[in-house]
Amino acid sequence: MKRFLSLTLALLLTVSLAGCGGEEEVAKNNSEDVTSAELFTDGEDAAADSMTVPDDDTAADSATEDSNNGDTATVDGDKKTVGFVTNGIASFWVIAEAGARQAAEDFGVNVEVRMPPNGSEDQKRMLEELVADEVDGIAVSPIDPDNQTELLNNVADKTNLITHDSDAPNSNRIGYVGMSNYIAGRMCGELVKEALPDGGSLMIFVGRLEQLNARQRRQGVIDELLERDFNPERYDEPGQIISGEKYTILGTRTDNFDFGKAKSNAEDAIVAHPDMGAMVGLFAYNPPNMLEALKNADKIGKIEVIGFDEHDETLQAIKDGHCVGTVVQDPYMYGYKSVEILSKLANDDDSSFADGDFIDIPARKIVAGDTDESKKIVNVDEFWTVLKQRTGQEE
Repeated sequence: MKRFLSLTLALLLTVSLAGCGGEEEVAKNNSEDVTSAELFTDGEDAAADSMTVPDDDTAADSATEDSNNGDTATVDGDKKTVGFVTNGIASFWVIAEAGARQAAEDFGVNVEVRMPPNGSEDQKRMLEELVADEVDGIAVSPIDPDNQTELLNNVADKTNLITHDSDAPNSNRIGYVGMSNYIAGRMCGELVKEALPDGGSLMIFVGRLEQLNARQRRQGVIDELLERDFNPERYDEPGQIISGEKYTILGTRTDNFDFGKAKSNAEDAIVAHPDMGAMVGLFAYNPPNMLEALKNADKIGKIEVIGFDEHDETLQAIKDGHCVGTVVQDPYMYGYKSVEILSKLANDDDSSFADGDFIDIPARKIVAGDTDESKKIVNVDEFWTVLKQRTGQEE
């Protein structure tokens, strides 16, 4: 009854808030809880016409319109329920939700997906609501792990808690599902080296550096370009130019998941550094915004683009020769594995972490060239085909 009342109140609140905010600001300013099972399109009719994962703005708009058709309508009271909490709204998380929902079907549980639109306070509220609803486990990508330890420990006291995508190693979480973001950052640095074999300058773009995954990705890029030893604990403070023998990191621009700011950051960097050799985007929406800024400045092909994650526009740019490559995680498996593990923990099966507290889902480079799995390199067409199949978008 407690869960039913909570979900009913959430539904009423969602309906009352639907439609607020402009399209360009919905991802940043929308205060609704994003829980829709139909984030891939703007509705069922659009699903028949569009066979690709939407961009971040489309995903956010769809979540706004369809949130009353989300988890509140699909919870089965006879099944255990687990929560899957992201660190924001992005196409990356649309893919992860597909994996989470498939695992829920495969393992016979309900999954409640929560995507905080406005940062750590929203995430805190969502975690507290899930705990109040007495869910049987929660997987979360912490936004600010250094300052969320007490919150996460409180959640861990009440239910099974794991992290995904970004870890909070100092908390009492049971384990982490993801990859080594530092290694992935170094892989991104290798793509920069391929793009600028003779050296050059570059700018890094990322949502926020409070997240451990963002800090480690950025550091991996820097350490690879400066030929440093392997040290995931190293951290170069932003706000300064970092130079090595061949490469210069001009700076790091953050946008706090504001897609408009992500684009303006790229535009400003192009104007301020017209001789810049490359732009590196570390969150899924960064490369598309960088590409749009370059297109408007007539700089496509003149400044190299290196991406992260598998946004459709990034993959298309690789095919078109406008992006050197991207380093991808496996958000589908983040969602799938997280729900699988939580379903097992809810049934007193802790075998998933028998060998340690880290479930490694390695990163890969996606390029226009040939696949070489031994080097974790995959051709963009082959990768995109599998991605569409997993998310139900195959042609």
